[in-house]
Amino acid sequence: MTHIDAGAELDPVHPAPMPVRTRGLTAAEVAERVARGDVNDVPVRSSRSLGEIVRANVFTRFNAIIGVLWLIMLFVAPFQDSLFGYVIIANTGIGIIQEWRAKKTLDSLAVIGEARPTVRRDGTAAEIGTSEIVLDDVIEIGPGDKIVVDGVCVETDGLEIDESLLTGEADPVVKRLGDPLMSGSFVVAGGGAFQATKVGREAYAVQLADEASRFTLVHSEMRTGISTILKYVTWMMVPTAVGLVISQLVTTQHGIKDSVARTVGGIVPMVPEGLVLLTSVAFAIGVIRLGRKQVLVQELPAIEGLARVDTVCLDKTGTLTEGGMDVTELRPLQGADETYIRKVLGALGEADPRPNASLQAIIDAYPDSEDWRCLEALPFSSARKYSGASFSEGDGQTGTWLLGAPDVLLDPDDPALTETERLSEQGLRVLLLARASRDLDDPRVTAGVRPTALVVLEQRLRPDAADTLRYFADQNVRAKVISGDNAVSVGAVAGKLGIRGQVMDARHLPQNQDEMGKSLDKGTVFGRVTPQQKRDMVGALQSRGHTVAMTGDGVNDVLALKDADIGVSMGSGSEATRAVAQIVLLDNSFATLPSVVGEGRRVIGNITRVATLFLVKTVYSVLLAVLVVCSQVEYPFLPRHLTLLSTLTIGVPAFFLALAPNNERARPHFVRRVMRYSIPGGAVAAVATFVTYLIARHHYSGPGSLEAETSAATLTLFLIAMWVLAIVARPYTWWRIGLVAAMGVAFVCVLGVPWLQHFFALRLVGETIPWVAVGIAAVSAAALELLWKRVDRRFPA
Repeated sequence: MTHIDAGAELDPVHPAPMPVRTRGLTAAEVAERVARGDVNDVPVRSSRSLGEIVRANVFTRFNAIIGVLWLIMLFVAPFQDSLFGYVIIANTGIGIIQEWRAKKTLDSLAVIGEARPTVRRDGTAAEIGTSEIVLDDVIEIGPGDKIVVDGVCVETDGLEIDESLLTGEADPVVKRLGDPLMSGSFVVAGGGAFQATKVGREAYAVQLADEASRFTLVHSEMRTGISTILKYVTWMMVPTAVGLVISQLVTTQHGIKDSVARTVGGIVPMVPEGLVLLTSVAFAIGVIRLGRKQVLVQELPAIEGLARVDTVCLDKTGTLTEGGMDVTELRPLQGADETYIRKVLGALGEADPRPNASLQAIIDAYPDSEDWRCLEALPFSSARKYSGASFSEGDGQTGTWLLGAPDVLLDPDDPALTETERLSEQGLRVLLLARASRDLDDPRVTAGVRPTALVVLEQRLRPDAADTLRYFADQNVRAKVISGDNAVSVGAVAGKLGIRGQVMDARHLPQNQDEMGKSLDKGTVFGRVTPQQKRDMVGALQSRGHTVAMTGDGVNDVLALKDADIGVSMGSGSEATRAVAQIVLLDNSFATLPSVVGEGRRVIGNITRVATLFLVKTVYSVLLAVLVVCSQVEYPFLPRHLTLLSTLTIGVPAFFLALAPNNERARPHFVRRVMRYSIPGGAVAAVATFVTYLIARHHYSGPGSLEAETSAATLTLFLIAMWVLAIVARPYTWWRIGLVAAMGVAFVCVLGVPWLQHFFALRLVGETIPWVAVGIAAVSAAALELLWKRVDRRFPA
């Protein structure tokens, strides 16, 4: 390994090397830097703070509206007319508690998944937390490691850095002594060490690093859609509420307090206050459920995004197969001596301080030859598909050896490839050991190599991979296996796991994005894929309208993970993959993925259901207010009536429906899908209720007539709202039927129990008008069925 002489310092301004302590800082020097604040004190944020959670749940536009109306009702009306305020307090409390629980879950998981760089101190290397790094620390790095602070290279062994996440430049940058390293980049090949020159908030990419691990509540179609709906609701509410206030003050016949109460009763139900709460609660509970399964959701919309996925790109190594491998056979070529080959392989293993899984298997099988000395090494790179080293052998001879993909190192007509192909068809991984006649730094080092042996490796299939792939197939999610390995070998592994389809060599894929997309739609298994190609393949699939998830654990997957709609990393994967992935499977279990998909589908499908309930209420409330203003009559309801209706037909049922199992794949156009049901449903409910109210006004007269009219209108509105609930709750299961029935029984109890009648001011008078109310509700229910079926045909989702 190349290094700068010990005892030198680095000028933080000029990258030219000066003496540096490669042994690292002493304990006293670390303490001195901590005392003066030269520490990497950037907080790793995985969620909002408690104060932010409280503010976000309490100080909302609709809470302000409801709060003002509640205070008014506390002064002008009986206690039961101010119940809606206590419901809002309870809802807000539930929202805060659930998000706090989600925060604690995420924070504990973030600590488990946090990068722990290796730092030298007092001549000893040890892993520490990123927040413990101080200025001038010497940090060791290898393939897959993320550069966590800015620094200057002090040791290099074929070190190649990918800075694409910062600069957009896809080609790796070879780093030499004194070259700067920027936080946010990562190692793709080789190894080395660097000295920290900027830590904490001074680091170049501190904002990138913060955002990469931050738990967010934004940038999702569902949240954007709900915000759009709330904006429209506000526009409707303001003029309607003003008109209602004026009309009620003009038409009042029962005193100013009763008029104010009925005005508030008309405004409160226009606010879909529980919709935002239930969305937050559903997402938060989803995070908690996934956290129990060791799934770290780094960005909340990832739950929603994975529910919409129709194509999942799987990296073979580490995803379908376990990380480890075993050498099953060594096949000498062209009469090579097997004993000598074993020495070469042992020396190659010793030459790489950070071996990948293939080389580790070789190290385990073939011990190092102590009399061989490494002169120069070329680390493995996913782009090259090979590694190499030059040795001074024990007898004074020197030799340069390459170890890598046979179809990359050999000419297409080489007879050794025939044997390689046959072994690959069995799902085995085959590496070629070849002697090179050129120096390692020669760009054409692979030209004219002499094949010496085939190293046959057996990959360990994940025991849960087949069941997981079967789940995706059942859910109409297409699996694409993308690997840097030989296409035939990858196809054989995929076949063992039940994946059927065309196997393609990625080197023959077209460059044009559109043409590549067509090839990807046809094929299922792709081998010899370069890291840049993985990224291009994700883009090509997205260009054809697919929502793409990408799984991976190695540095060659980073670019594709970043560009995919959803990036999923294994917990044992490189720091770079964990940094850019939205979802990290901390237990490295591919079988957890269906749980993530299922949780996303549950959240999205159920929120779409309950949003319809809330918005039907908003629509009928606004339309009722408009009808009241136009007719110049008293508003039919007090706040207590609509609190009762909202609780029984929306609040309680929506809570259970929002948390129920749901495996339907999430579909786009959330706003359109919700409003196409809410508008006709709300219109039918408003017109039917107002017709009942007008009929009752003509029928009843004298003292108590307004209460009787209100009771009849309440009965009609309750029955129609129950029918909306019954439609939304489909398809029926035993508990859904029980839920709807329980709400109906609760309302019957209110009508039948004297003190509840008095509390809610509900008393059905006579038989004629109550049966008229039931009849109008029945006709309205039939109209709802016909309208919604017609909407499904005319405006398919």
